Parts: sequence; C-alpha cells; structure tokens
Amino acid sequence: MREKVYVGLVHYPVYNKNNDIVATSVTNFDIHDISRTCRTYDIENYFIVTPLDAQKELTGRIIGFWQEGDGIAFNKNRNEAFERTRLMDSIEDCIKKIREQEGKEPRIITTSAKTFPNSVSYEELSNEIYNDENPYLLLFGTGWGLTDEIMGMSYKILNPIRGKTEYNHLSVRSAVSIILDRLFGDN
Repeated sequence: MREKVYVGLVHYPVYNKNNDIVATSVTNFDIHDISRTCRTYDIENYFIVTPLDAQKELTGRIIGFWQEGDGIAFNKNRNEAFERTRLMDSIEDCIKKIREQEGKEPRIITTSAKTFPNSVSYEELSNEIYNDENPYLLLFGTGWGLTDEIMGMSYKILNPIRGKTEYNHLSVRSAVSIILDRLFGDN
C-alpha cells in the first residue's frame, strides 16, 4: 500500500532564464489542472508555494471559489479536486504541515530537466514509495527550475522526462501529469 504523497509547485525560490533567483507568477491553469491531476492520483495535498501577497490573494480567491463558494454547486468534480489544494508561503511550511499531519519528516523528491548523480528512475521510486512507511513530498519548479539550494534538500531526484528530440521544455502541468502517471498510474 502506498503511503502519503504530497506535491509542491514552487514559485519561489526558482531560477529565471538568466539564472537569477526569482518568484514566478501563479497561473490559473496550474491551479486547476494540477489540482485535478493530484486528485486523480490520490495525492494527499497539492501545495502551491508562493510568498508574494498579491499572488496569495489571487490564488486564495480562486481556490476559495471551488472550496467554499459557488463553485461547489457549479461543479462537484472541481470542488473535489480542490479539497486537497493548499496555498503555502514556503517549502519549509509544506514540510511542517506534512510533519504535523503524518508525525514524520517527509522524504523530499525533486524534479529537473537535468540528470544528477542521485537521479532515480520512475520504477525505482514508485517501488520505494509503495513499500515505505514515510511520507513523500514531490517538488516541481516553475520558471527555469528549482534552485540549487532546493535541489540540495532532496533525498532523490527523478530522472528527467525525455522525448526523442533535443527540445525539452514541457509546461510544469504536463510534467506533473506525466510524472504522477509514471509513478502511480495503472500501467
């Protein structure tokens, strides 16, 4: 039986194309599509991580509409997807929330378009998660990826998603869908 798995979409700290550490904007598509994907694969919570007040206010209104507002009656499926979506200030807050809910420190898995020495295959990580009693936090970066500091926090890093071309710049919501299916899909 698979233990608790959490997903974090990190908007800060991430890199921009100039390798500066920035905060990226939360997008409506990522809020909706990743919430639905996480619910499909029975993810315990989907954390949207941003410290910016304006981004938190806008994101909170969107989530609130589906969790508490008219969205509940408008679309029950969307409401169900959003029941597990949480807005967080930082990765550290996500870890604290998981520790409170699970009574254990989560194992942090990061994702990247690059290969690292501690990269792991989807099959290997899937087997580990299904046979481990620890909670896992899968972190996805926006912009040009998670910072080196965040990558250094990881227990393991998932192998990058590769097509048959040199081009490798998937949207984060596509990457989340592919990765969750590879790890937890009924294949």
